[in-house]
Amino acid sequence: MKNNALIKTVWDVEHWREGKLIEKTQDSNIVTDEGLNHLLDVMFTGGSQIALLNWYVLIYNTNSTPVAGTTYNIPVFTEEEEYDSATRPLWQGGNVASKSVTNSTNKATFVFNSTSDGNTIYGGALVGGVGAGVTGDTADGSGVMYSAAQFSSSKLVADDDTLKVSVTLTAADA
Repeated sequence: MKNNALIKTVWDVEHWREGKLIEKTQDSNIVTDEGLNHLLDVMFTGGSQIALLNWYVLIYNTNSTPVAGTTYNIPVFTEEEEYDSATRPLWQGGNVASKSVTNSTNKATFVFNSTSDGNTIYGGALVGGVGAGVTGDTADGSGVMYSAAQFSSSKLVADDDTLKVSVTLTAADA
């Protein structure tokens, strides 16, 4: 008898320019060892849960592939910080149904400013912790990188471009 589970995250990214959708991609990712350990710790050993309002989406601008050992404190990429918001967008998941939860009705939105004109976005990560809303933060002692994805298609952004990111977390028997 085989007993396995599959935990994964799917990233849907829409790239908008001048009100028009110019590209939509869907990618799977790595759920980091740090994310899996946190999940098991909270569920089965009484570990501290990260509050719902302390989960955020970040994007990065280096051509880097996240691996299992990627962590909040030591990411393998450089976070993109040149967008209009002063903080990382909040991940706002809906109700859990059919072994998944998504923020597709409240997509994380990044509107780029003139300083980001010509930057390339290669991927994103779902991070949580007390200070995880701070753009560029890697020092939060409670920080957890649950998952990270390198997008199959990089996004060359211009001033006023928008990326809308939905992250769907799933669990299934495998």
